[in-house]
Amino acid sequence: MPRKVKLGKNCSSSCVTKNHATFGECMRSKNLNLNPNLADTKKTISTERELQAYRDARRQGVRPDGTTMAKVEEAMKISDATGRAYGS
Repeated sequence: MPRKVKLGKNCSSSCVTKNHATFGECMRSKNLNLNPNLADTKKTISTERELQAYRDARRQGVRPDGTTMAKVEEAMKISDATGRAYGS
């Protein structure tokens, strides 16, 4: 026979509804965002791509004017066109 669960018994003290069967259910209902970086995954991936492009350019001797993708691409294009590392 299934055990009868008293709703609200395991809720957090700040729970408004007090109608959850488990503490986990109560926490999930609050939609907590404990790691703000996970919410901005696309932004984090984009930023990491830009920084990797900057590191790659620096390894090749190119010195871009900034770490944004536009600055790195501009420096690489100038380097390719002139045959010399930009900023050296």
